[in-house]
Amino acid sequence: MTKLQKIKYIRFAIVALIYILIVIWIGKYLLLLGLAIIFDLYVTEKINWTFWKRRDGKNSSVIEWIDALIFAVIAVTLINIFLFQNYRIPTGSMEKSLLIGDHLFVSKLAYGPRMPNTPIAFPFTQNTMPLTKGRSWSNLVQWPYKRLAGLGKIRHNDAIVFNFPAGDTVVLERTETAYYEIVRETARDMAQRGNPGNPKPQPAASFMKAARKEVWDRFTIIYRPVDRRDNYVKRCIGLPGDSLVIKEGSVYINNKIVPENNTQQFNYVVATNGTTINPKTFERLGIYKSDQTMVSGSAYFLPLTKPNAAAISKFTNVKKVAPLFSVPGEYAPLIFPHTKNNRWNEDYFGPLWIPVKGSTIKLDTSNLCLYDRIIDVFENNDLRVEGKTIFINNKPTDTYTFKMNYYFMMGDNRHNSADSRYWGFVPEDHIVGKPKFIWLSLDKESSGLKKIRFKRMFMRIK
Repeated sequence: MTKLQKIKYIRFAIVALIYILIVIWIGKYLLLLGLAIIFDLYVTEKINWTFWKRRDGKNSSVIEWIDALIFAVIAVTLINIFLFQNYRIPTGSMEKSLLIGDHLFVSKLAYGPRMPNTPIAFPFTQNTMPLTKGRSWSNLVQWPYKRLAGLGKIRHNDAIVFNFPAGDTVVLERTETAYYEIVRETARDMAQRGNPGNPKPQPAASFMKAARKEVWDRFTIIYRPVDRRDNYVKRCIGLPGDSLVIKEGSVYINNKIVPENNTQQFNYVVATNGTTINPKTFERLGIYKSDQTMVSGSAYFLPLTKPNAAAISKFTNVKKVAPLFSVPGEYAPLIFPHTKNNRWNEDYFGPLWIPVKGSTIKLDTSNLCLYDRIIDVFENNDLRVEGKTIFINNKPTDTYTFKMNYYFMMGDNRHNSADSRYWGFVPEDHIVGKPKFIWLSLDKESSGLKKIRFKRMFMRIK
């Protein structure tokens, strides 16, 4: 055996060993057939697998660039699936822990990488093409949910990136609002229009069928598979099996209060003696211009952390600093589960039990609203109700056994976060990964070099 042949076999052995370990990790042993391709690539060289370039002779610079580009796309795609990906914070729902413009390094290994549901897609896109805004994936090949072994498990208060659970159905003309909320909003409008003067006013729920039809008639509606739904980042407040209650903004898990962190925010009213607060003061405290709402020249509505609220209360021209909490028992139609039987709001919520895989609960028409979307959509059953009888897959039942684990997510900016209080549970198959650190942070309200928040770069996420 020549020296060149030895080198070929050594290279093949190294690549083959790595490939075998990956196949064992994935658990798809049929992929071991790929060893034949690897053997031909490194040893026999019978087939030119890189058909776009010549094996003998020099290739043009264009071909070399194409070859490098193809390699880069494949490499980065595999890294994004199995190792990590970038995520940019688009909203203020996690302030002041994570700021708008923060770019996060999201580890896929933290909880185990998830195999894609739709592996055929335009590279580096979530759900829309860069220019045409059309669909960026193909439904030609669809894989079932499978998560590979990871380095750890989800814990309380972990910041987590996940696919938006209510993002399966999307209104293209109003992508900023969840389809289900648009339908409920339409039903409330119908009830308001149809009930004046009616001695027996009908609830909004009775207009849902008509509202759904109106939305489908008026707008363009599309469906997105799990891995193509928008990415969100929130903090995991409730784990599978937990019982959760919120009282005056404070969260209790299994009857124990969840300690607040210094970056957690609530909306406050700040009343002054009639004078304004110096804008430089707001800038020093990290309160954006877009977050400042002045009322009648002597009061502000502001999202504040407790340290910021304490600092502002000491200003000589400030007379009052008070958090704005909802009233206990006040019904908020935007809040899950969107029924008047559960008179919950963003500050007084629950009690709510979070489903754990394999657990069985008693079902009736009073608690079905909490779990109907899990049963019908996330776990793909045929659910219907006739009178007080619940049918699952055409069989009457009063119990249900959950097939997946579920989580309850909340943003640190508690009064400015669309989270589980609004749309419910996050299924385990929606979990993307764990943000580890901020690798870049850009301030939308600054310019030039001031736009870069150097102090936040490579900051570890807690």
